[in-house]
Amino acid sequence: MPKNQNAAALADQSLTAETISEIPDWRHIANGWKIPSKGYCDQPYVVKTDDGAWLCIMTTGTGREGAQGQHVVSARSIDRGQTWADLVDIEPAHGPEASYAVVLKVPYGRIYVFYNHNTDNVRKVKGDNPPYRDGYCTRVDSLGHFVFKYSDDHGRTWSAQRYPIAVREMAIDRENADGGKLRYFWNVGKAIADDRAAYVSLHKVGGFGMGFFTRSEGVLLKSENILTEQDPQKIAWETLPDGDAGLRTPPEGGPVSEEHSYSRLSDGSFYSVYRSIDGYPVCAYSRDNGHTWTEPIYQCFADGRRMKHPRAANFAWQCENGKFLYWFHNHGGRFIGEHPDRRSLSYQDRNPVWLCGGIEADAPEGRIIQWSQPEIALYDDDPYIRMSYPDLVEDSGKYYLTETQKDIARVHELDTSLLESLWEQAENREIATEGLVLELSQPNLGEVKIPELPAFNERDSASPYPTRDLRQGFTIDLWLRLPSLDAGQVLLDSRLENGQGMCVQTTERGTVEIVLNDGRTENRWDCDSGYLRTGEQHHISAIVDGGPRIITFVVDGKLCDGGTNRQFGWGRFSPNLRHANGAETLQIGSGLQALRIYNRYLHTSEAIGNYQAGCP
Repeated sequence: MPKNQNAAALADQSLTAETISEIPDWRHIANGWKIPSKGYCDQPYVVKTDDGAWLCIMTTGTGREGAQGQHVVSARSIDRGQTWADLVDIEPAHGPEASYAVVLKVPYGRIYVFYNHNTDNVRKVKGDNPPYRDGYCTRVDSLGHFVFKYSDDHGRTWSAQRYPIAVREMAIDRENADGGKLRYFWNVGKAIADDRAAYVSLHKVGGFGMGFFTRSEGVLLKSENILTEQDPQKIAWETLPDGDAGLRTPPEGGPVSEEHSYSRLSDGSFYSVYRSIDGYPVCAYSRDNGHTWTEPIYQCFADGRRMKHPRAANFAWQCENGKFLYWFHNHGGRFIGEHPDRRSLSYQDRNPVWLCGGIEADAPEGRIIQWSQPEIALYDDDPYIRMSYPDLVEDSGKYYLTETQKDIARVHELDTSLLESLWEQAENREIATEGLVLELSQPNLGEVKIPELPAFNERDSASPYPTRDLRQGFTIDLWLRLPSLDAGQVLLDSRLENGQGMCVQTTERGTVEIVLNDGRTENRWDCDSGYLRTGEQHHISAIVDGGPRIITFVVDGKLCDGGTNRQFGWGRFSPNLRHANGAETLQIGSGLQALRIYNRYLHTSEAIGNYQAGCP
């Protein structure tokens, strides 16, 4: 992680940089640098100013999300997010709610910020399937007028006047509980621009009730003269797409399509990805500058499998190298067996964050994005901590993410090599060698000496002797061919009589599981069902990642995501599990064709590379 600059370089900063955590894993969010706020903090979006600073725009307040006093602020950093100057109010805390700002810098250096403003100070709104006692929702931060202010001094001060944007009425507006007289909406993400126009996303809302927003769809606001026109009252806006409806879910999908993220492709096409309550992210392309869009589909990996995602922000960004990164949470968000009316409540499990790499490819209708399989990029030890509403910042060849847990916002520097591996994943045919501690080709039945596996935690030698989390892991990587998928076939086993050790075996679901036991607690997780077939050769990587304490399986080059049988393809193991060491020898069962053991967790891309390199 980058270090603080000297005191002279920080002369105009009023906050001290957060002490970098001693947690030995850059992915842990506590290793990030805090962005100042007033308590609640949301959507920390960053633009690089023409004087070399980072300018962060944020929604903040002393209350909880949606409370009175919520307003929009800015802050500047001259050391790439490590420290920040004092907050500047773009809107005052004592005014009507001002929320959910996005930022745009135009070519001559002016910076615009666009946000919701409850200008008319509406204090309640009718609910359409109300969980509200009197039929009214009193949270009023997602309605009113869409407005902007601007700064001509790199975010140090902001225009005194705010300027409303006339957004074209659509059916979703006319059909709301106020008949369109009061507009419901909000915004997230990045505004984007090319050499002809600027575009700002907006999410129209059709009603408030169960899950807060009960119906939503996306539009794009386009201005052809904002890039050069300096009189804000002369800036003209067009609402896209054409027609009476915005971007929605696929046919037969749910009523919620929101938080649209837009990117430009090299052929001029627009790409948009957004959340639903269907358990999958949705995407669409426009080949005519946003006027019309392809029929929305659920987003897929390059191999054709649907991605899975809950009701949470999922953003795609185009990088300076022309490639893309995609933030999502890699699980279905819908709880198997739960009543479908409760899908709208699936805002949970935004931890960890996963990233995919995207590259452009040709299709008959134009350029498209092909997405890699994902890697864990950020996490917290507490599974209930949620991180979301990110931004991507590139600076001097480095990549940074911002994110918020709603009461703390941070900046995180990413490992560039991890991103490169995502973009190169499809071509990777190299065997991972770092951390390889045991390699057997065509292993015989019987036993072999097993290297000691890394411990996950230990007693801290400092008083009062608490647990020290070592953030280590290991990987079992093997090729096999099984004559049957009967349960209980032991492939690898290092367990002692008391169960302590590690075991890989078949299950009643026709899967392979890994069992971890330290003599005090036992944990297990298996691959997705339907991947293994009798008599066929398969490659399996069981990755035990001691950072987020997550087990993943990669089977024949595919990261298990739970399929249609379970919400999660990855499973957590206990933070109290000390290790998985047992006997000094490893028992090898029938069916194994090759075995590698690593004393570290492999990245998804490395496991895929091992598969694509072929069986030794």
